[in-house]
Amino acid sequence: MKKLIILILLIFTIDIIPVKASTSSIVMDLDSGRVLYQENIKEKKLIASTTKILTAIVTLENASLDKEVIIGDEVLKMYGTNIYIEVGEKITIKDLLYGLLLRSGNDAAVALAVAVSGSEEEFVKLMNKKAQDIGMKDSSFTNPHGLDDDTKNYSTAYDMALLSRYAYQNKTYRKIVGTKKYVTKTKDKTYLWYNRNKLLSNYKYCTGGKNGYTPLAGKTLVTTASKNNLNLTVVTLNDGDEYATHKYYYEKTFKNYNNYLLLDKNNFKIDKNFCNKEVYLKESFSYPLTALEVDKVKTVLSLENKNSKNKIVGNINIYLDKELIGRVDIYQKEKKEQKKSLFQKIKDFFK
Repeated sequence: MKKLIILILLIFTIDIIPVKASTSSIVMDLDSGRVLYQENIKEKKLIASTTKILTAIVTLENASLDKEVIIGDEVLKMYGTNIYIEVGEKITIKDLLYGLLLRSGNDAAVALAVAVSGSEEEFVKLMNKKAQDIGMKDSSFTNPHGLDDDTKNYSTAYDMALLSRYAYQNKTYRKIVGTKKYVTKTKDKTYLWYNRNKLLSNYKYCTGGKNGYTPLAGKTLVTTASKNNLNLTVVTLNDGDEYATHKYYYEKTFKNYNNYLLLDKNNFKIDKNFCNKEVYLKESFSYPLTALEVDKVKTVLSLENKNSKNKIVGNINIYLDKELIGRVDIYQKEKKEQKKSLFQKIKDFFK
């Protein structure tokens, strides 16, 4: 008797992680700073040209975009990716920043360092000071470009996410890294630059970022993306398929998280039986949560009975389970002085 063998194929829909996934990666919410995914985020690694995010921010905070720079001999020692500016050429800080972030110009990096601080060494001091101010405790910088044959820049996925979050707050930085094509002219030549960050063209939600590569560091990538009011940054260090990895992390996070408005400053009231003062919030509070986390959020309101000089009369603590995820101050409205009638003004005059 012949046996009939039936093969049943079960097809499951699964998340496919890129084959060459990063050994150090993070997904962070740009608005709250919440870490939504992490893998070896405190492991120090070489970061290659993602260094230039810090170079750009230090420049933006210490120099005018319209300042014209005369290129010096410092560019002659640069190799790798360059924008090929020439000694004696005049070019603005703005144009150098576009060349730095779109084309990863190592010559642009040293030109900016000299323009801002007079020397690379002094500029690197500003870089390390800014990194510490941002909270990048496990990072150290020795050059403004990221080349690592002679001097080396170290950081972590977590620190680079902090840097990305900080940089994202700067409108000029956001505009530059979100630019796909840039054309500019000097007296000597015309430049046409396309953004080397491939995710900006290949993933519609990407808003910017910076790539990097050296043989020692491998492929490094810092990007940002926004969808449905959720703003994220992804960092991967030493990843063989960095763009696929970033897209995978974004898609998975956008699928699992939503940005919930937990406190609305425009719709905030306290029962008069509980508080007889007129109060308000200066800011709303939103937070990225999964559907399962929403019911685990609670708010604890605290009010003072006495009047406060700074007009803060209380606060609202927001918890996810037992973790404090935010605090919003409550302010007391100032009483408006009533306008005096003409009769009252005359009466006051003769007092």
